[in-house]
Order: sequence, then structure tokens, then C-alpha cells
Amino acid sequence: MARRAQVCGPAAVTPTGGTPQAHSLALFSAERERLFAIAYRMLGSVEDAEDLVQETFIRWARVDPDTIESPAAWLTTVVTRLALNQLQSARKTRETYVGPWLPEPVLTSEEPSPSDRAEVADSLSIAFLAVLERLTPRERAVFLLRDVFVYEYHEIARMLELSEANCRQIFHRARGRVASKATRFHADRRTHARLLESFARAVTSGDVDGVVQLLAGDAVLWADGGGQVRAAALRPIRGALRVARFLVGVTAKTPRDELVIATRMVNTFPALVASIGGVAQRVVSIDVRNGRIVGVYAMANPAKLKGMRQPHTIGR
Repeated sequence: MARRAQVCGPAAVTPTGGTPQAHSLALFSAERERLFAIAYRMLGSVEDAEDLVQETFIRWARVDPDTIESPAAWLTTVVTRLALNQLQSARKTRETYVGPWLPEPVLTSEEPSPSDRAEVADSLSIAFLAVLERLTPRERAVFLLRDVFVYEYHEIARMLELSEANCRQIFHRARGRVASKATRFHADRRTHARLLESFARAVTSGDVDGVVQLLAGDAVLWADGGGQVRAAALRPIRGALRVARFLVGVTAKTPRDELVIATRMVNTFPALVASIGGVAQRVVSIDVRNGRIVGVYAMANPAKLKGMRQPHTIGR
């Protein structure tokens, strides 16, 4: 299966001449979107992913591209190793994080192409990125490179300096851990949007029973406030009734005069974005299976809402 570059991170540089520098920039520009796609899925942070792409460019500028057999492989190796190192350090910080840790949401302006829609959208959903947090950094790297970016095992082995057999073992272990926690294919967008609309209406009107009817019995709510927001639960809330009561209670206490709640495309799925003066205050995403909402992901940490300022086109 061919790999395509469909992710917009920082603006790509367009060379204007035929100099060696322009040639080098052209090679990097052709890969930049895919590098951002890898880094974002690895780290769950737009800002950190952009920083890694920039660091990869700095390293690329130091080499002669004519001495590189495969620029695409070289660049992928660099950004993956940088992401792996950063994720290993980040995990220590996340262990002391106040409350549940969720990936940073990002506005998405365009849907994937029809041929990629299911797998690309699934691999970018907040629910799926949250599940990836259960993997070790190495498992996450191998799983993403193989499952999402469709690299062969021998390619992954070279990138991560592992044996091919080891990569196979890591992938199968990671896939088992992911499959045990999440269904890979979510509801169609029409069903997702319909449930989200009914969910928003029931929550904002204070209809606890109405919210319960939309939730699976074992639904779970994760709220990430990073210790900066009082209304964020410090532990996951489990069970339809408890989730409904919490959501209705928090919403009732929120000043409504200046708050604007809109449905936006977030990580390629419809989500609720609550804003004041055009600044996002909270993003609520849902995970839908079998016609019910099984997961609610509420992001309220101000530091993680920067990705809501401008749309990105995210694919693979």
C-alpha cells in the first residue's frame, strides 16, 4: 500500500531556484507533512510535533542529500527516534500529571480521501490516541509505523535499530493491547454527528435521563484539566448515570452569558467546542459504538487547547 503525505504542520518551504539548497528544501518539503503525522501520533501534541519536525529539518540541513540513499527513510528515522526519545521523557512527567492525561485536540478542516477515511480517521481520534497511551514508547513507535504508515518490518527494524523478529513481536503485542481496549472502526459520521447533537442538547438542558439514554451502561468520562480547572474530575467517571450527572452538574455551573458552544471537526470527528470570545475553553469528544456513546473525552487544560486556534489537515 502506498504511503501518502497528507498532514499539514508548519508551512512547507517552496524552493525558488535550482541551487543545492533549493534541492535539499524540495526533498524535505515533500516529506514534511508525513513527518508531522508521525510525530503528532507519537506525542499527542501539535506543538511538540512541530518542534520535532523543525529539529529534523535542522539535522537535514547539515547533510548532503546526494549522499543519502533514501531521503524519505532518513527523515522518517530521525523524526521517529526524536519522538521516541521525547516520549520516553514525557512518560515520567505524565506519571505525576494531575488527573487523566489526554492527547491535545486539534481542529481539522478536511476529511481524508474516501480510500483512507476509515483507517486515517480512526488513528487520529481522541479515543484511539488515548488508548495508545497504554503502550510503551517502543511499542507505540512500532505499532504506528506498521499499522498506520504501513512500513515493512525490515524498514522499521532499521529505523529503530531492532531485529526484524523483535519488531514483529513488539507489533503483535502492541496490537493485542490496543485491540483489547478499543474497537478500531467507529460509527459513521452521520451517526456520530446525530448522537453528538442529541448529547449536547440533553446536557445543556439539564436532562440527566436524556443523557443516560445516549450512553452505554459502562460509559466512561475522562476529563483533562491538568490541575488548572476545578471542574475537571481527577479520576475517570464510570457508569452512564454517574457520567450524566457529572456532565449536567458541571454545565449548570458554567456561566452561559458569553459561552458559545459549537460543533467543530476535531481530530477528523465532530466534537463540541465551548468558547468565550473566540478562545476555546473546553473541547468534548465522544467515542461511539453500536449506536451508543461509550466514551466522553473532555479537554479543559488551557495549555492543550492551542491546537484549536487554526485548522490542520491531518492524514498519514
